Amino acid sequence: MTKKKQYQLLDKKTVSKSYNRWMMYNLASTSYEFLEAFGFAYAMEPVLKKLYAKNSDEYRKAMKRHSVFYNTEPQLGSLVNGITVGLEEQRATGNNEITGDFINSLKVGLMGPLAGIGDSMIPGMLIPILLSIGMGLASGGSILGPLFYIVAYNLIIVFGSRYLYFKGYELGAESVDLFVGKTAQRITQAITVLGTVVTGGVAASYVKVPLPIVIKMSSSTIDIQKILDGIYPSLIPLLLVFISWWFMSKKHVSPIKMIVAYFILAFVGYGIAYGIMALM
Repeated sequence: MTKKKQYQLLDKKTVSKSYNRWMMYNLASTSYEFLEAFGFAYAMEPVLKKLYAKNSDEYRKAMKRHSVFYNTEPQLGSLVNGITVGLEEQRATGNNEITGDFINSLKVGLMGPLAGIGDSMIPGMLIPILLSIGMGLASGGSILGPLFYIVAYNLIIVFGSRYLYFKGYELGAESVDLFVGKTAQRITQAITVLGTVVTGGVAASYVKVPLPIVIKMSSSTIDIQKILDGIYPSLIPLLLVFISWWFMSKKHVSPIKMIVAYFILAFVGYGIAYGIMALM
């Protein structure tokens, strides 16, 4: 932890154990009724055992209030876990201003804004940036591409979420002002715009759909690809991106199904092109 806290009932080992449980098991037991609630409760268990006598009324009440519905982006959402640990520690020392209802209200109030920021930042910005670098490294068949993505992503996620967990524990209730209201909205909007720009750049750089269709006439030839490029460069890749977005966003088609469909389409298209060239 980066600085001393006023309350020191917990040691770093206990807080680390709580973080490790959240990182490993936040989605281990989910349902539409609870989603990440049981992962949250499991992560809080070592903290509550340290703060309250096991099987005491306070321990049971704390476990119960951390088993209610909870859902946020797990990595950035680790900040909420850290804040909750800090609040439970303050409550256990006799701070009457920190009640069980206050802790639950703070969790509910923070999980939405942090989910918006996390969902915009990680899938919308971090993953496309790392994938674009990885694809560049792998373009010549090098294994460095996938290795870079796997190592870089996991290092950023693990160390980043751990830092946020302990930062939340350090800040406690003071963090509320940073992640609710207009500040959170501005952060979410900025990250969403940046993520959209990054995704567009990745699509423009790596989505290639050439049409090798050349119509030969008696005195000239018509190159379909050149005609399309004259109207709008990379028109077909752009249409493919929008079609993919429509299927996944509106029809809820999984990315795996889209990949399989495009693989089959590419295989069939290449076969047709090869057959036409063989006949010519």
